[in-house]
Amino acid sequence: MIDLSHLNPQQKEAVETTEGPLLVLAGAGSGKTSVLTHRIAFILDAGLAGPTNILAVTFTNKAAGEMKERVARLLEDNDSEGAQMTSLPWMGTFHSIGVKLLKIYGEHVGLDRTFSIYDSSDQLSAVKEAMDRLKIPTKDFNPRAIQNYISSAKNQLITPIDYESFAQGYFAQTVAEIYPVYQKILKENNAVDFDDLIMLSIKLLEENKKILEKFQNDFKYILVDEYQDTNHAQYRMIKLLAAVHKNICAVGDDDQSIYSFRGATIQNILNFEKDYTNCKVIKLEQNYRSTKKILEASYQVISKNRARKDKKLWTKNDDGEKIIVYTASDEEDEGRWIVKQIEQNEIDFNDVALLYRTNAQSRSLEEAFINAGIPYRIIGGVRFYERKEIKDVLAYMKLIYNPKDNKNLERIINVPRRGIGAKTVEELKMEAASKNLSPGEFCLTEGELRNSKLENFANTVKDLKKQSSEMNIVDFINYIIERSGYLEMLDDGTLENQSRIENIRELITVAAKFIDEEPLVALELFLDEVSLLEGAASKEENEDSVTLMTIHSAKGLEFKNVYVVGMEENLFPHSNTMFDDKELEEERRLAYVAITRAKERLHLTHTLNRKYFGSVHANPPSRFLTDIPEELVELIAPDVSSYSSWGSSESHTDTFNENVDLEIGDRVKHEYFGIGTVKNMDSEMIEVDFGAVYGVKELMLEYARLEKL
Repeated sequence: MIDLSHLNPQQKEAVETTEGPLLVLAGAGSGKTSVLTHRIAFILDAGLAGPTNILAVTFTNKAAGEMKERVARLLEDNDSEGAQMTSLPWMGTFHSIGVKLLKIYGEHVGLDRTFSIYDSSDQLSAVKEAMDRLKIPTKDFNPRAIQNYISSAKNQLITPIDYESFAQGYFAQTVAEIYPVYQKILKENNAVDFDDLIMLSIKLLEENKKILEKFQNDFKYILVDEYQDTNHAQYRMIKLLAAVHKNICAVGDDDQSIYSFRGATIQNILNFEKDYTNCKVIKLEQNYRSTKKILEASYQVISKNRARKDKKLWTKNDDGEKIIVYTASDEEDEGRWIVKQIEQNEIDFNDVALLYRTNAQSRSLEEAFINAGIPYRIIGGVRFYERKEIKDVLAYMKLIYNPKDNKNLERIINVPRRGIGAKTVEELKMEAASKNLSPGEFCLTEGELRNSKLENFANTVKDLKKQSSEMNIVDFINYIIERSGYLEMLDDGTLENQSRIENIRELITVAAKFIDEEPLVALELFLDEVSLLEGAASKEENEDSVTLMTIHSAKGLEFKNVYVVGMEENLFPHSNTMFDDKELEEERRLAYVAITRAKERLHLTHTLNRKYFGSVHANPPSRFLTDIPEELVELIAPDVSSYSSWGSSESHTDTFNENVDLEIGDRVKHEYFGIGTVKNMDSEMIEVDFGAVYGVKELMLEYARLEKL
């Protein structure tokens, strides 16, 4: 028999409970992978099923590969006969399972066995082709946003026909026109997208009773990892396949459900016991990762959530050090302090991770490490000055500063799209050369260009050149992204492009230090500083490096030393979530994930003032900070007495200002959304139009903190 002696009692019980529905609530660092692998090995070794009778679903191919290897090792170590048959053909991601089903039975849903799987860029091309067939201009409706809407619909199992009845608003109604044509294009090409792999698999099973019965009978045991991250379509697929034997083991942690923006539904794990009657629930609460103080802090934060199954992690590890909370004067001080901590304590770079809520926050941290000569790597992202949107905006600025720079002209001449192709660019080069000028210089001359598209671009360049000597550096960058159409290009409502807008606004923060200089002097100083930072950051990454990443990217990882930065209201929790209870609970789960990445030492930082989006903001400490009991914390702050309300969950509301008298039509300023116009209001709520980037926001008047202009 498989050796289970090294498992704790709850883990062992989860492995040996093979019959009937089982929910394993696996807290952070509680050894859930050991449970899954031992459970599969136990079933095979005991002869309860063969490899083809087990369906094991993971969320990444890497996780599936590691699980297969561990199962094989367990069986080999036990010299089990099952070791000879551990191919486990039905272990993989939801999408890989879908591919297997459709390769065998795809003809039942209109697919040839040789069907293609379209990646994101292929899907985008198909969306654009559908728009072209319908004569819907891409300048009016962003194809990427439409692609995301269609993907969301498929995750909810909404067909093109059904979508028409769901579509509300002009944009969604346009998507309803494009969706069926997009599907027609896929069918014409014998292709599917990633969402179809699951949606069509469900259609196959629901419409073909014999095929469904075959797999329901074949899959005697079903195991699903990270069940809290399943969306509606994935949930439906598993529910269909588990209907006969009901030997389904769902492993997950509702406290780590942080992917609602991808369609994940926390209700799937919260309602598991309702979906499967006579369900057994086992809680894995022994943590093998963190110190007692870190675990207590994480519980005090997550226990404030209402939508959760109560569990409290404990450990045999040491009490550990107190959690350091550092109050920085600003984001530069924050970065310098972290560098100082690493250097003074001679910490191995590989043992350090910096976690932040938004990608834009990496900029000031990167600069701190560059200036200190400490190597760093960014996980799940790109270095700030290498991000496309940053390089694009800088290319506009560099071209205006140096019109002879062909490289930057070629980068942005058709960004956003202006219908200027390679042939037209060559014509511009030839025409400029005939006048002994660079293309950029030629665009600044007064002569008319023969190509109307080039002429429009040249007019933009001339206008930007004029404004560069008249506007301060901050206003100039804002003018570039407006005048060029770059902001409009990004303003499609997608989270990806919202992050890009935030990155551009963080670039404005860098420029703001030169706001008092003469415009052309400021432009020169700014570009020189950025070039030096770009050069320093482009050095080859050292294997021994500090890790920087968003909290979302950190899930599943662990480090001896963790710094969670920017723990301020409106940043973490993010301002976009402040008025929605469900979104605030997800922010709290994010905080829980961040805290539980730490093994030995945890540092939480916030600033008295923070420059972002080109403005200075003074936000109170995050509510997640003040959730942590004072006895667990060592405060390092200019004025520790200012934390007399530490530990009070209500303390973050104390700093909200009373709003001045406002009327409909007033112009107001919000510290995050910027300048807007009051559209409507009553005694509790106010509706403000913040323009193209953020649109109309409905805010609670008590907490809106608006400044009347």
